[in-house]
Amino acid sequence: MMALIFDVDGTLAETERDGHRVAFNQAFAEAGFNWYWSEAFYGELLSISGGKERIRYFINHYLSDDTPRKNLDQLIQQLHKRKNDYYRQLLQDGQIPLRPGVKRLITEAHEAEIPLAIATTSSLENTIALLETHLGTEAYFSAIAAGDVVPQKKPAPDIYYYVLEQLNLSPADTLVFEDSQAGLTAATQANLKTVITVNDYTADQDFTDAILVLSNLGEPEQPFTIYSDQGPVHETYFNLHLAQSLLYSD
Repeated sequence: MMALIFDVDGTLAETERDGHRVAFNQAFAEAGFNWYWSEAFYGELLSISGGKERIRYFINHYLSDDTPRKNLDQLIQQLHKRKNDYYRQLLQDGQIPLRPGVKRLITEAHEAEIPLAIATTSSLENTIALLETHLGTEAYFSAIAAGDVVPQKKPAPDIYYYVLEQLNLSPADTLVFEDSQAGLTAATQANLKTVITVNDYTADQDFTDAILVLSNLGEPEQPFTIYSDQGPVHETYFNLHLAQSLLYSD
């Protein structure tokens, strides 16, 4: 049986630009730091997977050498926790909508009893908050692999191996949805066919290994734009028929 695995940040919603970035800046201001991550600068930081890892990279590479490093681990944990609090408030305030086609496709797959899973570097709490806000429940997904559940984050394939093992899935029957080169690399290393829906941060990345690259999943009244494909695509929005044709096209 076909199964679908979704990344979260940038794939299900524009969480990076409109959610995490804004929440990071709120947490920095609350802590008394004059750090500010602009949209453009945050795009550069996205090459580092994971929020805590991103803060550490910023401190080590962009702040002066005389910046205090005492209790750095504790500081990062505190900042990240407050960032997550602000992020969930943004969700509750309706500031982070799902991308086109996401809710429709997930709902169709659930009603067709197709196994669904999440594979993300975002924290479990943030992931569940997004799903509950927009879908009303996280129960649509048979597995939610998030945060630090595996030792190495994307572009390492660990999280995809984890999901495949948890649900006893075969890569040959599983289609992945990602938005970034790091996510594509992780999925490809796990021998998973991957559909990319680009965003402003990832539009110029290398998606050569993707089976299909789209502007978004589209809606019947809002067609997607195809940027790259490995075969003819006749649909104008992503549906289960297209998923099957992509997965079993060989």
